[in-house]
Amino acid sequence: MTALTGEVLEKARAEAQEAVRALRERRTVLDDDSIDVILTDARSHYAWQDRPVSDETLHRLYDITAAGPTSMNTCPARFIFVTSQEGKKRLAKSLKDKNIDKMMEAPVTAIIAHDLEFWTELPFLFPHEDRRPHFQGKPEHSEVTAFRNGTLQGAYFMIAARALGLDVGAMSGFSNAVVDEEFFAGTTLKSNFLCNFGYADEGALFQKLPRFPFDKVCSFA
Repeated sequence: MTALTGEVLEKARAEAQEAVRALRERRTVLDDDSIDVILTDARSHYAWQDRPVSDETLHRLYDITAAGPTSMNTCPARFIFVTSQEGKKRLAKSLKDKNIDKMMEAPVTAIIAHDLEFWTELPFLFPHEDRRPHFQGKPEHSEVTAFRNGTLQGAYFMIAARALGLDVGAMSGFSNAVVDEEFFAGTTLKSNFLCNFGYADEGALFQKLPRFPFDKVCSFA
């Protein structure tokens, strides 16, 4: 992909600006029920219906997730959808015992990972300026950038899944080292966290746990 220039660039910018204005005219805010679905009343789930998630839904889920912003459009997150019994058995090697059944019963478990060499794709993702020198030969900076933005994309992923009518249950009770050895050996990918998703069995839910009030954790400067 090459950077747009001249009249083509001006036309693309004008179209993008008009698209945002048109969206704001159609809908300025989400209604309360929509906010409840994606965050306020959403829950982490631990039990699942025996109901598959279609490939079409997975593609749609990725497309929505990919639209979320990352710094310099780095897009470092990588998503591995574990659906087969063979894949789940491999993933189970990394899990704490109490999490194995949750993962095995979920229709899909996503490994949310990030690519430490995301920056090699910047000529495509950020074509109007070569930003590779910001990262080349700087592994610590690359790792921090990949982890931060990959985590952001993992959050977008969970919200997008809920927006599509799916339920999610993120997990951190596992060994990243085992996942990386089992799924990413010989690559530049590193795992971040796991996320079970599908259509939940609400019978396993308990009451929602407390959250801090505004004054406890928010301040002004």
